[in-house]
Amino acid sequence: MKRLLLLILLPVTAASFFVSGCDQVRERPVLRIGYMNCNNEQETLTRFAPLSRYLAEKAGVIFETVPVDTHEFEERFRSGEFALTHTNSLLYIVLKEDAGLKLIAADKRGHYGSRTAGTLIARKGSGIEKLEDIRGKRLVFGPMMAPTGYLAQYDLMLQAGIDPERDLGYYAIPTGSFKHEKLVYGVYFGDFDVAAAPALDLEEMTRDGKITADDFVILAQSQVIPYCTFGAAGDLDPAIFAKVKQALLELTPEDTVEIDGERVKVLKSAWVDGFEELLDSDYDPIRDMARRANMPPYQTY
Repeated sequence: MKRLLLLILLPVTAASFFVSGCDQVRERPVLRIGYMNCNNEQETLTRFAPLSRYLAEKAGVIFETVPVDTHEFEERFRSGEFALTHTNSLLYIVLKEDAGLKLIAADKRGHYGSRTAGTLIARKGSGIEKLEDIRGKRLVFGPMMAPTGYLAQYDLMLQAGIDPERDLGYYAIPTGSFKHEKLVYGVYFGDFDVAAAPALDLEEMTRDGKITADDFVILAQSQVIPYCTFGAAGDLDPAIFAKVKQALLELTPEDTVEIDGERVKVLKSAWVDGFEELLDSDYDPIRDMARRANMPPYQTY
């Protein structure tokens, strides 16, 4: 009789334990990370889903990966949709100034690590050899909210006494995906005279054999400024904030997570070399650029 009772109780106990375990999983907070779209939603999901999974495992929560268009980011962040954000450094400043975003860490990628720069380039042999030569020329910018594809170059011109709105013959911004590569190729193939190229894109396109260093003349380069940045909502649980920050700073090229049955290297998937802790004051040069260029979040008209 005792043996029969034990056989009956064992499945019940096991089932209770299983249900309890499921409840614990379901009780983990479900939070969203908004990742700024660079090219398209699918690319953003593929790049950053492993990173979200890694951070979720370290922080003991469930993180959803959400691609966000730049122009939608502030409104959606203000609405409380995202616990964490991954954006370019200018958008970090906008969200901090206007919506209380808290700095976590900056991406490291390429020659300058957690920082990068903007350049103005012309095709070698075009006769454009210095910054002053761009007056009256056709120029192509990157996206308007790109700190090293638009803002840094706009500021470079202003500081040199060149008004982009009056002194250029024409300027444009390419549409669709891969805007930074498009503007480099736009100069290479002669559609434009000058391009506002991020130093990182020139570095990576050269590394990948898409261009060579001898193809272009660098007319000017900005000071180096912080690269893409992780931030957190002001009301995020401090314990989760601390775990996420530690996880990012300790992430190594060997760390992996399982995605769809495959072990994936987190940093390689995200196209970054690691993360570095910065101070908010490190972003002051970008603030100065935005003020001089009358750009968000400091625009006066």
